[in-house]
Amino acid sequence: MSDSDLLLRAEELASVAVHYADRADSDRMLSRTVTDGIVDAGFARRFVPARWGGDAGSTTGLLDALDALAQGCTSTAWCASVVAGAGRMGAFLPEAGQAELWAEGANTPVVGALMPRGSATAVNGGWRVTGEWDFTSAVGFSEWALVCALVPQGGERQVPWFFALPRRDYQVADTWAAVGMRGTGSNTLLADNVFVPAHRGFARQRVTEGRAVGSDARCHTVPLRLLSGVLFGAPALGAARAALRLWADGSGAGTAGEDRGLRLSLARAVIAVDGAALLLARAARIADAPGASELELVRSPADCAFAVEQLVDVVERLLRSAGSAAQLAGHPLQRIWRDVHSLSSHVALEFDPVGDAYGSRLVDPVEGLCSS
Repeated sequence: MSDSDLLLRAEELASVAVHYADRADSDRMLSRTVTDGIVDAGFARRFVPARWGGDAGSTTGLLDALDALAQGCTSTAWCASVVAGAGRMGAFLPEAGQAELWAEGANTPVVGALMPRGSATAVNGGWRVTGEWDFTSAVGFSEWALVCALVPQGGERQVPWFFALPRRDYQVADTWAAVGMRGTGSNTLLADNVFVPAHRGFARQRVTEGRAVGSDARCHTVPLRLLSGVLFGAPALGAARAALRLWADGSGAGTAGEDRGLRLSLARAVIAVDGAALLLARAARIADAPGASELELVRSPADCAFAVEQLVDVVERLLRSAGSAAQLAGHPLQRIWRDVHSLSSHVALEFDPVGDAYGSRLVDPVEGLCSS
């Protein structure tokens, strides 16, 4: 599927998801119509290797599609991003594991439980895996999950590995009762002493470094740090655009015609959103490029985290200037406000650690901005 086809389908799904967004917020999960739409639009197959029928597509194309989708519903775009990213992770399984994962086709929805909140014990032919992975977005409509568990390496040393589990081997506990991003259904995934054959496991470091099995497509060789910020930041971009539209469609635009302060606020908001879009687009282009410099490896994550900070600030200012009606339960602007604040707390979007790494490079006497 081409980038333009994915974008078109994302725009079509956004026009549907917007009508289900309030229900998703109250139900704490997406409707079946929307989850089927995520799969049918092509998000699950976006980073699946071509030899399994997938698109092995670009990060730039995915960013544009997620931006468009989030303008309808932030939670829908987040779940679409999650299944796209988890589909990419499948490319790091051994060949036999990939064949099993995509036996029913490239549109198989996969989710990822990324933190090592499980344990794995080596047994004959594989492992026994047990764990509880909370905050597993989109788990409710998943058919497979890639869960992270610690594998003993001798002595007290343990190494994080990913293990692929089919839906029959894990349960879902209803634990997701968050302030925002409620429609993501980010409940707890449970596995209890599940046998996982050897061909369904791989070291997490392979994903971090971009060492896929059987594919040299850039989406499979790019280091994870160049991709994560784009995946998790894209929904915030579309959400901020939706907030701007809601503000303009309400009383804000009319009032701004007579109020210089509101006109200035609107101008700042639009410029800030455009600036964030440019930062995310640059990060996506770097992820798609054949290689990245040492500076780009630390700049891109910082760009993405900073962009999301700006987007959160924009939505904050818009809600404050929209009047009391926008803060009533059921108003879409207050839902977006809750969503962007919630998603910005994701570890991949924390500015301080990545900003510190970028700043350290900038003051490097050889490579940084302060070099002579």
